[in-house]
Amino acid sequence: MDHDTMDDLDQHLLRALQLDGRTPFSRIARDLGVSERTLARRYQRLRTLGLRIIGLPVSSRLGLTRWLLRLHCTPDAAGTIADALARRPDTTWVTLASGGTELYCALSARTVEERNVLLLEKLPRTPQVLSVSAHCMMRIFVGATSTWHATRFEPQATAATVDSGSSTADPLSLDATDRVLFTELARDGRATLPELAAASGRSPSSVQRHLDRLRGEGALNLSVDFDPQLLGYHMATRIWLNVTPAHLRVVGEALATHSQIAFAAAVTGTSNLVASGIFRDPSDLYDYIDQRIGPLPGIQNIETAPTLREVKRLVPGVT
Repeated sequence: MDHDTMDDLDQHLLRALQLDGRTPFSRIARDLGVSERTLARRYQRLRTLGLRIIGLPVSSRLGLTRWLLRLHCTPDAAGTIADALARRPDTTWVTLASGGTELYCALSARTVEERNVLLLEKLPRTPQVLSVSAHCMMRIFVGATSTWHATRFEPQATAATVDSGSSTADPLSLDATDRVLFTELARDGRATLPELAAASGRSPSSVQRHLDRLRGEGALNLSVDFDPQLLGYHMATRIWLNVTPAHLRVVGEALATHSQIAFAAAVTGTSNLVASGIFRDPSDLYDYIDQRIGPLPGIQNIETAPTLREVKRLVPGVT
């Protein structure tokens, strides 16, 4: 097989990992009717192509608020500003769009003060930033990572992919072991129990109990990170929608069922719903807007912005 060729087995493996990134290879191999050794080889090959399984903290369960920043910059400074934002530990992804003059940046803030330091102090002092709009993510319908590289291979959203922006439960308290696990799983969501035990200084059985608690309480998601271009999708696009309030939930939940949509969230601002989609080409994007978005109720306006370059997609650990 050619190094960059993807076949059905590769895609079945990606699908299985998306359902649960820590599923043992023995179980996946049995379900797919192949040997565990074959599956392990395929997994390692996909890793050389950029596959990552990432453990993600669920912001709403940890007392964090997620924000989406939209910045318009001068063309000569956009790259520099994007790199500066990418170096911040509180940002989870940074992308360039719209001819290289528009930046999107997602960040998580625990307090109003943390948010305001960036929005009211640092960014306004940068003369190359022409405008900044901040959108609070009120409800995330699909896509905990908020990045189009978290490709979805199934038409339905699963509980493991959703980081709801609201929660009635009190924020989950974390101990030192939990924080180490978040850091290690951000590097490799399939890190073994012995590896996690060595990093945390706890026994494998203790690590398993912590993992079970984090996942059972909805504080830890596992996400598949793989470049859609290797599957034939060459056009990533941010989609901004203005939806009547009565239809906001209906449209958001509908987008969550679309395989083209990697992320969708209800946000504050003029456009009250934002999504990230992956498409094969401009014609595919047009068909999606015409056939999937067009029939949805309550949509008053739509804006699309193709993504040019992803500057950051590394998910930080919990601090």
